[in-house]
Amino acid sequence: MYDQYSYGQQERDDSELEYVSLYDPFLIHVLQSMLGRTVAVETSKGSVRGKLADVKPDHIAIQTKEASFFIRVQEIVWVMPY
Repeated sequence: MYDQYSYGQQERDDSELEYVSLYDPFLIHVLQSMLGRTVAVETSKGSVRGKLADVKPDHIAIQTKEASFFIRVQEIVWVMPY
């Protein structure tokens, strides 16, 4: 009997694994131009409004009065300055 999770796959060394992330340089550039401003960000899970505190290639940080939100760039639908 075979293991349903490894059937047809070869054993591989963990050192061969690599992380791949989509990068949208145009969105990152626009987000960086709005650093420190209040923005509304719509994601696939809902919207967040607050100060854009940080921009990285894979995520952004939004600071609100209540909490900080770290949002993956891949989850962003649209961004609007306030």
